[in-house]
Formats: sequence, C-alpha cells, structure tokens
Amino acid sequence: MRSADDNADDYIHENPNLSQDYIYPAVLQELERNTSVHTIFEIGVGTGDVLQRLSDHGFKVFGIDPSIHGISQARAKYPTLPVDIASAYDPLVDKYGTWDAVLSLEVIEHLYRPHTFAKTAFDLLRPGGLFVLSTPFHGYWKNLALAATGMMDQHFMALREHGHIKFWSAKTIHVLLADTGFDQIKIVRTGRIPVFAKSMVVFATKPHG
Repeated sequence: MRSADDNADDYIHENPNLSQDYIYPAVLQELERNTSVHTIFEIGVGTGDVLQRLSDHGFKVFGIDPSIHGISQARAKYPTLPVDIASAYDPLVDKYGTWDAVLSLEVIEHLYRPHTFAKTAFDLLRPGGLFVLSTPFHGYWKNLALAATGMMDQHFMALREHGHIKFWSAKTIHVLLADTGFDQIKIVRTGRIPVFAKSMVVFATKPHG
C-alpha cells in the first residue's frame, strides 16, 4: 500500500506552473524537431496548461496526476482534455499503453522514489521514444550565489508542504536516466544565463531493441 506521501493529492504541482514561460519553448522545439513524435503522455499535468498547449499544437495527448484538486481544475478549465487521476508509482503502461513521448515538467524534485518514476516513464515509451523532463537546476556557482544572498531557505522550501525534496544536478539526473536504460541524454539549461539557470530540461531516448 502506498503511503500518503507517495500519492499526495495536495502537493504543490497542482498550482499553475509559472516556469512554463522559460521551459515550454525548449520542450516544444525538441518535440517539433523530432518528427516521429505524434503522441505525448504527461506525468504530472497539474492544472493541464502545458498539455492543452501541446494538444492545440496538434499532438495527441493524455495526462495523469495524483492530485485530485489539480485534475479537477484541469477538467474545469479544459473539458475536452483527456486526463486521469493516477500516480507515477502505478503500472501506467498496463492501462495506457506506449507513447511516442513522455513529458514530466517540474515533478521529479517532489518525488521520494525517482528510480520508480524513471522506470515508469521508460515503460510508457515505445522503442525509440523520447522522454522529456525538467527540474530546477543545481550547480556549484548557483548554490553559492543562493547561500551568499540569503536565498537558500526560500529555495529549499523547508516550511512548505510537499515542496522540493530532491535537488538534482546535471550529473545526478544523467546517472538516474542512464541507470534506467535511457541513452542520447541531452541537458538544456533554461531561465537566466546557464551558470545560474532556473531549470534544466532533459531529453533522453529509449533505445530500439
């Protein structure tokens, strides 16, 4: 049985994601460049804003989120958007099949079990499929700047319910995806100059065969 922490229905991702402005352009550029991507499954849809934009762009989409409140908001805002209440810890491929791309933006930093999450995304992809995820960027100079300016407490969200519990660097996210079986891993930093980037967008491919 999953604990409440594993399947929280009130976690922060149910709120509108203000990082879309600097993450979405990089995501869309890669999806459009990859001409084999026609179907997209999103893990952690929040209020559905990104998924709706991708649907409007012509992609066939579907999304899930463990937040009952978030899914309710998504259904109210976008009545025709196909979304469902489910968790990244569920065997999603058994119910939803495989997809050309799996998308998950600003979600992995909230999860206690990132290896399970990565394996779920891997299983949802057809061979050759594209995994796209984003997470706040952490690097030496950015962390030093946060500490020097007294912003570390705000950044770590210690007093916020269901805030960030994992803090990823380019190295650790690469190791996670490589260990899961992904290859062709590419990391793009977005928001501000690269050394102080707000987030990193990660692209990885499920190998053929």
